[in-house]
Amino acid sequence: MIVTIDRFVKCVFMEASSIKGNRLLGIEFRHLAALEVVAETGSFAQAARRLGYSQSAISVQIATLEQAAGMRLLDRPGGRRAVTPTDAGERLLRHAARAVAAMRAAEADLIALEEGEAGTLRVGTFESVGVHLFPRVMGRFVQRWPGIDLRLSEAGYDDDLRAQLLGGEVDLAFLLRSADPAVESVDVLSDPYVLLAPRRSELARADRPIRLREIASLPLIAYRRPVEGGGEAMLRARGSAPRIVFRSDESGTVQGLVAAGIGYALVPLLTVDADDPDVAVLDVAGVPPREITLAWHADRAPTPAADAFVDVVQEVASEVAAELARSLRRRTHRSARA
Repeated sequence: MIVTIDRFVKCVFMEASSIKGNRLLGIEFRHLAALEVVAETGSFAQAARRLGYSQSAISVQIATLEQAAGMRLLDRPGGRRAVTPTDAGERLLRHAARAVAAMRAAEADLIALEEGEAGTLRVGTFESVGVHLFPRVMGRFVQRWPGIDLRLSEAGYDDDLRAQLLGGEVDLAFLLRSADPAVESVDVLSDPYVLLAPRRSELARADRPIRLREIASLPLIAYRRPVEGGGEAMLRARGSAPRIVFRSDESGTVQGLVAAGIGYALVPLLTVDADDPDVAVLDVAGVPPREITLAWHADRAPTPAADAFVDVVQEVASEVAAELARSLRRRTHRSARA
């Protein structure tokens, strides 16, 4: 069934100053999909193959969209050169992405309403939460809500999880705290940064927090994509150029390299294997903690099952926070005695 754009999308498109009146209200989502894929692939032929249309059908859809917009949306240079969006096309694509995401969220909301207290709850998470928090949460949740099929979607980066949430692919997602108005969230865990040091290093015996200027001079093992507001970002913001000797997104690899004496690592405490005898865990000064939240789409009303999941997460997170604090005190005291 072809769905026309509703009043919500009308409001979205009216934000574009170059588009006047109500002429876009008659277009269909297939027209927007055609524009998105042509812009992404740079080719009418490739867009046709991906969407399952003929090339002429894609051309007609783009022509219909351009007629409604009253301006050219794509530059067609001819030959083998790629088709690219015009300035008007870029603007329309931004609004189209929001409209499509809103409709996907609406569809997910309707499915959740239809299923009621049965069905599936989809949760997006990243590695350290998946390892240290989620198993305990899942154990309690399935006991209390046995009719819900709880499914986990894992991603390496926060923006990937955010895209899944906004696109309706997951119902809830563990995200780093932000001011994004498209999501609502509750605070879950304040995860402090610590410095991992080889057990036999001189710094491992420090009985005080390690300062950022000291860390800047160390050979560091870091993540491939630094966390916004994290330790590496703080160093660079203060004018220091960290000496990165190796990068990996696997927490076990990072800690293993520290244990082998390759370097040091500035990481969130939740990523640390507390049982590693070859690594000292040191408190640091000057780096704010990583604030983990549990978020949902702002345009979706959480189901009773989702609300219950949020309650279980906050319950477990308070226990994990206390355990992390005890672990840090124990390991820093052990390091000082070494």
